[in-house]
Amino acid sequence: MLVNLKDITAIAEQNNMAIGAFNAPNLETVRAAIDTAEKLGLPVIIDHAEGHEGITPLDVIGPVMVALAERSSAPVCVHLDHCEHLSYMRRALELGFTGAMFDGSTLPYERNVELGHRAAEMCHNYDCGLECELGSMGAREMGAGHENENDGEGPAIYTDPDQANEFIDATGTDILAVSFGTSHGLYKGEPHLSFDVLRQIRERTLTPLVMHGGSGVSDEDYHKAIDAGIRKVNYFTYGSKFAGERVAKVVDDLRTAGSVPYYHNVTVAAYEELCKTFEHVMGVFANGAGPVA
Repeated sequence: MLVNLKDITAIAEQNNMAIGAFNAPNLETVRAAIDTAEKLGLPVIIDHAEGHEGITPLDVIGPVMVALAERSSAPVCVHLDHCEHLSYMRRALELGFTGAMFDGSTLPYERNVELGHRAAEMCHNYDCGLECELGSMGAREMGAGHENENDGEGPAIYTDPDQANEFIDATGTDILAVSFGTSHGLYKGEPHLSFDVLRQIRERTLTPLVMHGGSGVSDEDYHKAIDAGIRKVNYFTYGSKFAGERVAKVVDDLRTAGSVPYYHNVTVAAYEELCKTFEHVMGVFANGAGPVA
């Protein structure tokens, strides 16, 4: 069933869990996320990022995401991720998206507030929940630095807890993506997370918080972050990496056997690997909660 971002994070609040938000720039990823959620009895968020427009256009993948969410037995939020242009957000809202993220994290604070407030007005007119971001995860989502490996010492800027409370009041955002030491992209070292910063933000805002840049984070640290107030976790890089590695192996094995590597071979392999990965991380994000869908 298609549900609002506010409603799906309310489920997370009640169960002290986080909802997995999976960037889904193709049909295999959309299916894997929804099918795994149904199998586990858990809610799920499927994302289309503005930066993925070049992989599959919003006007193509958006209606597919909404249609599959509506027919699913699991609660599914169809979410616009890392949107930097309000005109693009409007297009997603008109397609029926029930969650949207305005990313003004690279803008001056005052401009981030101004555009975040405009985004909130737009979203709430469509009964759509809004996520905004305050702080920086260093490498941009699908932008400069994203494909590079992070050493955990990059230019991430921690979210200021007092400013976070002010920002939420000024924008009207429903949930907030915060920086506490994670970074987009691949890690070559261990992330250095500040759970103290995260707890302070939560205590001051009492708002569902979002973790971006979670690749490379241990299961134990995911649980600590959830206990400290994280209610939505974006997941993309490692899932895409593992699926890519599985596809490469399938192609190599078929060629070694003298067979033709047909396109359907790789899409099936990618789907299967994504299901395997998503089942693990959804279980981690559930944080001990049983089926709740």
